[in-house]
Amino acid sequence: PTALDSFMIAVSLAVAAIPEGLATVVTIVLSIGVTKMSKRNAVIRKLTAVETLGCAQIICSDKTGTLTQNKMTVVECFCEDNELLGTCLALSSDAELDEDTNQAVGEPTECALVNYAYSIGLDKNRLKATQRRVGEAPFDSMRKMMSTICKNEENGELLQYTKGAPDVLLPLCDRIWIDGRAEPMTDAHRAEIAARNHAMTGSALRVLAAAMRTYDALPGDTSPAALEQHLCFLGLTGMIDPVRPEVVDAIRACRSAGIRPVMITGDHVDTAKAIARELGLLGPGDEAVTGTELSAMDDETFSSRLGHISVYARVQPEHKTRIVRAWRNAGFVTAMTGDGVNDAPSIRAADIGIGMGVTGTDVTKNVADMVLADDNFATIVSAVEEGRRIYDNIRKSIQFLLSSNLSEVIAIFVATLFNFVILSPIHLLWINLITDTFPALALGVEPADENIMKRPPRNSRDSIFANHLGIDVVYQGIMVALLTLAAYFIGFEMENGYWGIGQSNDGITMAFLTLSMAEMFHAFNLRSRSRSVFAVKKQNWILWGAFGISLALT
Repeated sequence: PTALDSFMIAVSLAVAAIPEGLATVVTIVLSIGVTKMSKRNAVIRKLTAVETLGCAQIICSDKTGTLTQNKMTVVECFCEDNELLGTCLALSSDAELDEDTNQAVGEPTECALVNYAYSIGLDKNRLKATQRRVGEAPFDSMRKMMSTICKNEENGELLQYTKGAPDVLLPLCDRIWIDGRAEPMTDAHRAEIAARNHAMTGSALRVLAAAMRTYDALPGDTSPAALEQHLCFLGLTGMIDPVRPEVVDAIRACRSAGIRPVMITGDHVDTAKAIARELGLLGPGDEAVTGTELSAMDDETFSSRLGHISVYARVQPEHKTRIVRAWRNAGFVTAMTGDGVNDAPSIRAADIGIGMGVTGTDVTKNVADMVLADDNFATIVSAVEEGRRIYDNIRKSIQFLLSSNLSEVIAIFVATLFNFVILSPIHLLWINLITDTFPALALGVEPADENIMKRPPRNSRDSIFANHLGIDVVYQGIMVALLTLAAYFIGFEMENGYWGIGQSNDGITMAFLTLSMAEMFHAFNLRSRSRSVFAVKKQNWILWGAFGISLALT
């Protein structure tokens, strides 16, 4: 009865320590990982995203500001009257010119236009003083244009200035500004404009067209449909948005990690393809499709072509949701970035919704699982790497705790069968508190394996015990238990002078120290599940500290 009581108490202590110890270690490891992610500009809003990041197979990313720097600069123009073009671009924009710095403030694309106007001697603040805005049709992502109506304070003339995507705006123009006057638009003019537009987009420039219209009196209907027709074409501007240099390496890391990056943009398809090639996104066999082409595909056709499409251009928000769902329906774990209010449905539909911290709206951030503080694609890749590291470390900690507690249960069970006490409850309490806890926590901050981004994503349906972890727990627990029992019997022989089975204080002492030391060294064994500890180059100094503290206290 005494041995059985001891066994029940000891097993209760060992078993009870497992769920509580696991919960504590997992919580702390996650907290440390989330803190580390935030320092790398990836703010985790939902803890489940940490695990999902390690499974990510597809990353659908916006281009502007995420793959590029979002620092637009006008580098090329095609027009007859540069001053009239600059006036149109400045007054059809909501960006304002700061009088102290002489730099535009506002949305990056419009800032580039206002800065361009200033560079050719057109100060927007002075333009506004002479041409007051009296009406407007605000920018809309569906129609890709913006129009303003300005009144000349000197002669009362009403002028409408319109800017927008060339392929949308050009069909609305029936005249063109040549030699200081509006001339009828001919097919030759349209062909020349289209050729210049194609040349600019092929050079990875973002192109905007400008047009104007005059009125005798302020129109009663200022809706976009009423204003944006019978326009006079003024010219084209090509803006460059440099790619983020770190993104090229990040995309290369994605591919080596078995993750496919997909670019989604509202830009012209030629611009998108040129930037995608520069980033290494568009290779042989990869396709680029437009939102119009995507809308024309039925679900079956889209599913069959999905694996070949790496670039989506001229897309609408609803296209993003369709892309995400298509990848998820195909069985892939998908991440989606977004910044606007209209991006919220696609972010919510993704396995990992990623909001932009700089340009993103509050709505987008609130539905996102993760927010990028720097709007940088490379940060997503860093977060994926950190997610994999955290998951690996949780598995290491779980394996350590389970194998350690299993060894205690096996040793006590065998001792109970032969009617002797190998460890008292206080010994088990000490082992669970000191020699288990500190090393388990230290394993939670283990540096990432060198090949962590050179292996494919794990299957999201895999158990925590996948890849033989359960088997490892069992055989490691048995090995430590056998060592503990061997130490007890050696202690019995040293105390009594013969080999036998019975009660021994020296045996208890040797079993206690052997089990404690075996678990401490076992923590080093679990630094890598595939390589010897001597092959691991990076040192875990926190683990060394935990080992030293546990050893000294024991």
